Amino acid sequence: MSTLFRTLAELCEKLEGMRKRTSMISLVSEFLKSLEPDEIEPAVSMILGRALPKYSEQTLEVSWATLSEIIRRTTGVDWKVFTDAFSKTGDIGAATKMVFESSGVKRQISLFERVLTIKDVRKSFEAIANAVGPGSREKKERLLEALLSSASPLEAKYLVKIIIGEMRTGFHEGLMEQAVSEAFHVPLEVVQRASMILGDIGVVAATAKVEGKEGLLKVGFKVFRPVKLMLAQMANDVAEALKEHGGKTAFEYKLDGARVQIHKEGEVVKIFSRRLTDVTESLPEIVEAVRRNIKAESAILEGEVIAVNGRGHPLPFQHLMRRFKRVHEVEDVASTIPVKLFLFDILYLNGQSLIGFPYLQRRQILAENAGEIPLTKQIVTDSVEEAERFLKEATDAGHEGLMAKKIDSDYVPGIRGKRWLKIKPTLPPLDLVIVAAEYGYGKRHGWLSDYYLAARDAETGEFLTVGKTFKGLTDAEIVEMTKRLKELAIREEPRRIFVIPKIVVEVAYNEIQKSPKYQCGMALRFARITRIRDDKTPEEADTIQRVREIYESQFSKKGNIWLENRDKALKG
Repeated sequence: MSTLFRTLAELCEKLEGMRKRTSMISLVSEFLKSLEPDEIEPAVSMILGRALPKYSEQTLEVSWATLSEIIRRTTGVDWKVFTDAFSKTGDIGAATKMVFESSGVKRQISLFERVLTIKDVRKSFEAIANAVGPGSREKKERLLEALLSSASPLEAKYLVKIIIGEMRTGFHEGLMEQAVSEAFHVPLEVVQRASMILGDIGVVAATAKVEGKEGLLKVGFKVFRPVKLMLAQMANDVAEALKEHGGKTAFEYKLDGARVQIHKEGEVVKIFSRRLTDVTESLPEIVEAVRRNIKAESAILEGEVIAVNGRGHPLPFQHLMRRFKRVHEVEDVASTIPVKLFLFDILYLNGQSLIGFPYLQRRQILAENAGEIPLTKQIVTDSVEEAERFLKEATDAGHEGLMAKKIDSDYVPGIRGKRWLKIKPTLPPLDLVIVAAEYGYGKRHGWLSDYYLAARDAETGEFLTVGKTFKGLTDAEIVEMTKRLKELAIREEPRRIFVIPKIVVEVAYNEIQKSPKYQCGMALRFARITRIRDDKTPEEADTIQRVREIYESQFSKKGNIWLENRDKALKG
């Protein structure tokens, strides 16, 4: 018998009110056991706030403006009910539930016409994603309206949260791995390994349900199925990196570009962004370079694509993002914004996984198979002085700084650890999410040009404001940002709007201060946007825990007494 979507919604409602992780894991584990095999992946994806499998290249392409209009039509409720509810809860799903409850008797007849199952909801999402071309918007709207018309208030709450990718139950992918392990009696390390390789815990859960531990142990790389990227932590300087890596490490230029994962089989080449989306069509010259130089029959490689000027010098990141957004008339923009590929790692070669090989061995294999494609510039050293000279050389050449990679480290997909460290010569920039914006003054009075910046709480998934800024974007970028934010607007005031947290920006600042102004108790001083990070998802934004870590460490060289006196002065 098919599992009702209401059951999944009730589970998410319970999770939202829980804080004890072991209880959350047990609750989800019991739920997973009760599902049919073909319900597992859709259910896992939805619990994590995804409408479609993570590996899917399709998207719903439904804006909040469209979704909110359908909610209005479906319920017939005065929209002030929604804005008032959102003001109280700060949660789109909770506000939607209140709107549906307010529609009352008017909707009771339709509630009994169709009972939603998990599989029904997935089929609806697939149909919405498949609606493309002329008339697609109207078809998407009809499908959404049919789906929401069949939903109870609680179901509507979680349908909306899934559609916009804003689950906020505090149940993240790491906890789901533990729930899958518990549900199907598979060691956690086996689940984690499979999740790293497949890049989708939903697929892992479905495999575990049917094939158990043996099925997961057989999981391997598959060309054209993107793999989660290995991530790096920050280090304050080269000395810290050397100490962390046992006195000797490999330093590489940290390029101001876009990280890509390249898959090749025969003559077919596909390129995936750091968000694991297919950007092959936007980078035809990179595809051609790989075909020409990589002679291996099959390979998965990693590299950095940078935009360059006529002399081959790196251009700012925003120029590169213009290339990634283009899928039409690419040749025209390619002539004005040429790009260059630098390789830095290899994960798979001719049927063999290389992620368990030590880093320097992978680098050697990469060098032997890269042809004329350059590798990121590297030194291996135990000398602080030599590393500092290399850092200066990198920044003088227009690059961001250095990466430090432990020479005997394996490649761990999806994990942010100290095997790889980022080193930049200033306070580390933060990737933050815009949660609200205000209209400017003077010539900017018609544009949203003052932005509220938030970091993600790793415990709850909530976005906490840490500052605001009107600095950093060009006039053209402000005009484009205004358009994008209006499409994400949840609530509007005379001079300010609140938006779905979707847009990630890189932010520079002078320091982090203690401040009672924001709920998190901290604020960025002299914040300014340095680039728009369309290559990152809100889930990849920096956490409030990371902000607090920087706050606590930034004055360590000045002494704790100075810091304590400064905080007292701020309170006073």
